[in-house]
Amino acid sequence: MGGWFRKEVNSLEDWNGLKFRMPGLGGEVLLRIGAGAVNLPVGDIFPALQSGAIDATEWVWPWNDLALGLYKVAEHYYYPGFHEPSRALNVGINLKVWNGLSADQQAVFQSALAAENDAVLAEFNANNAVALATLVDQHKVKIRKFSDDVIKAIGEMSGQIVAEIGTADPVTKKVYDSFIDFRRKSMAWARLSDQAYANARLLPFKYGTYTERLVAQTRGERPAPRQQGRRQRDLEQVAYEKRRQA
Repeated sequence: MGGWFRKEVNSLEDWNGLKFRMPGLGGEVLLRIGAGAVNLPVGDIFPALQSGAIDATEWVWPWNDLALGLYKVAEHYYYPGFHEPSRALNVGINLKVWNGLSADQQAVFQSALAAENDAVLAEFNANNAVALATLVDQHKVKIRKFSDDVIKAIGEMSGQIVAEIGTADPVTKKVYDSFIDFRRKSMAWARLSDQAYANARLLPFKYGTYTERLVAQTRGERPAPRQQGRRQRDLEQVAYEKRRQA
């Protein structure tokens, strides 16, 4: 997610001087678009946001954010995030110890790690879905989307910073070139797979008894009435096509 904000941010101008808790390269991006990046440990986030010492913060995902209680001091929950699109686990092992294992033991070790990584991702996705519904339905959190101008500016600045770091020396440049090449190929496939499937879900069709309230909020729209006439559905379809083509 993009973060919790005490007030709405509708344009790039709204980021000027905005005190945003975000460490690392994400914080560097914010600095370059005019915001003030602040690095705080987790225990200081809630009181800083509550007092107004910071204007916004990111933490993790809805599951963790709900547990931290950020909805109590900031009602605007923005998406998409740019600084941490996913999570991956890593583990280190002494090379001498690794080489002392048999091929079977190494295979067991690798399989266990792969299974744990998949289990953690599945656990987060499942609990994030439940937590998001809780935030919206019980705590009346407002789900908001960053404007396209903001996303483009952040995307371009992110690319510049990664390029600066990625071309710093020959070894890093080799990694950077490989990353950029795979990123291009991965994006081409994602447009036809995950992205296309997600876009299809946004089309206005009825799916069993599923409530449209949460989906409507993530589109920035009001929930549609349960019973809709043909004209209402036609108007929604036209509005959807305009948004998609914009």
